[in-house]
Amino acid sequence: MSDRIFGGIGLMLALLYVWRATIIPDSFMSDAVGPRAFPYGIAAVMALSSLWFLFKPDPEPEWPRAGRLAEIGLAALVMIAYAQLLPEIGFVIATAFAAAYLTWRLGSTLLQSAIIGVSTSLGIYVIFHLVLGLSLARGPLGI
Repeated sequence: MSDRIFGGIGLMLALLYVWRATIIPDSFMSDAVGPRAFPYGIAAVMALSSLWFLFKPDPEPEWPRAGRLAEIGLAALVMIAYAQLLPEIGFVIATAFAAAYLTWRLGSTLLQSAIIGVSTSLGIYVIFHLVLGLSLARGPLGI
């Protein structure tokens, strides 16, 4: 039963996502695909996944224990904090901290997590900003 509830909630979220995507205004620099294609794609994948849970539920689902659920909730809070801090501290710093925390929770040591966080942040910055020319949130360091 819990799989079906999860699938129903996921399907409602997918429909909400489609509705919110329909109100994205067109830009004057719109390309052939437009700004709504990516949200529609995400909503389609979410809807199909949710339908799977509705029509093929696991007969004996195993949900994580309270400690694991707390870790999942904390990871979600880190991503919310990341989105809130991105305009304030910039892409490079915010991404480094978020990636470092998430890799640490996945089992890396603190030193490994710090190296992975900084490497991930700088790697994405180089690819998206320097190579592709996309604009990313600038922080106090100007990058």
